[in-house]
Order: sequence, then C-alpha cells, then structure tokens
Amino acid sequence: MSTEPAARPVLHQELTLSYDYAIGEVAGTFFDGLRDGKILASTCSASDLAYLPPRAYCERSFEPCDGWTEAGEEGVIEASTVVVRGFEGKRPTPVAIAFVRLDGVDSAIANYVDGVDCSDIDAAVASIAPGTRVRVAFAEEREGRITDFSFELLDA
Repeated sequence: MSTEPAARPVLHQELTLSYDYAIGEVAGTFFDGLRDGKILASTCSASDLAYLPPRAYCERSFEPCDGWTEAGEEGVIEASTVVVRGFEGKRPTPVAIAFVRLDGVDSAIANYVDGVDCSDIDAAVASIAPGTRVRVAFAEEREGRITDFSFELLDA
C-alpha cells in the first residue's frame, strides 16, 4: 500500500477584479497636478527636503510634510532596467523603466523611458545608465494618473 498522497486535480480559474479606493490628500494633490501638467513634490520645512513620489511624513524629521513644490522638468537616472516580461494591460515589452531624481527634488520616481530602442537589450541598458539626463514628457490628454507622463532621453 502506497503512503503517497493522491494527485490532486488542478483547478483553473480566471478572476477579474474591479475596485475603487481612496487615494488620500497627498496622492490626490499629486494626481491633480499630473492632470494639470505639473509634477508636484511634497516638502518638509523641518528638513528642507522635497519628496517625489510625495509623502505625508518626512523620512528624516518624522514631521508632516507641510508644503508642495513643482519638480523640474529634467532630471537624472538613478537606477534603471529593461523589462522583458509583460503584464496584461501594460505596454508591450521590452520597455525601459528608470528611477529619476528630477531637478529640485531629493528622491526619485519611477516611470517608463520613451524613445529607447530595446531591440538590443545591452545597448538599451547602456543608454539608460545611472547619471543619464532625461526630461519629462506629458501625454497630450491627461487623466490624473501616473501614466500621464513618462521620461525621454535628452539627446533623443
């Protein structure tokens, strides 16, 4: 008599979830800014830091962020990658993504880097290396979503 458990059948199920959630005051202000063609960073007067994505509380002083500033339209890549595995409903792969510290801001935000030829992954990775300067590119029609902007290489 075998002590092995009987093989169980595999159950396949597809789920589609739709939900609404409250984004709060900080994210709401940020997304309103995007809709208006501005990238807004939260600021802390106690530490003199500007955060992007915006935060409700300062990571250095532990005080509430108490102001807003408009980030520069250019910045520097701090980290990057080329994504080769896709997600349903997102851009077709491969795509370039980078964390960018925009001018006048003390932290970095991630988004797509447009205009990068990803047909040669090694060349694409080299073109978005840390230290590379980029600019913000806003979508023509904005909805107050993170997809309202992307980055593009300055020499593109």
